[in-house]
Amino acid sequence: MSHDLKPLAITRGKKQVQPLVSQAQESGPQIVTKHGKEAVIVISIDEYNTLTKPKKGIAQFFQESPLVGEDIFTERSKEKPREVDL
Repeated sequence: MSHDLKPLAITRGKKQVQPLVSQAQESGPQIVTKHGKEAVIVISIDEYNTLTKPKKGIAQFFQESPLVGEDIFTERSKEKPREVDL
């Protein structure tokens, strides 16, 4: 895990927190409000891992391209460039 998150055990307020955690695991993200305003979202660890997994690098992107194996013209012309008056 690349983030500096510290696990918090469900001990205090267990009666309120445990159902919230269960709902996040079963039904998806749960919004928690503070003084009537949205404050935090509780999500399952699986969803968190999906959201924070590393993105593909450029090499992997090209390796997984649907064009792999296609004959694509990539050679540059060897002709001299045209002259341009500036």
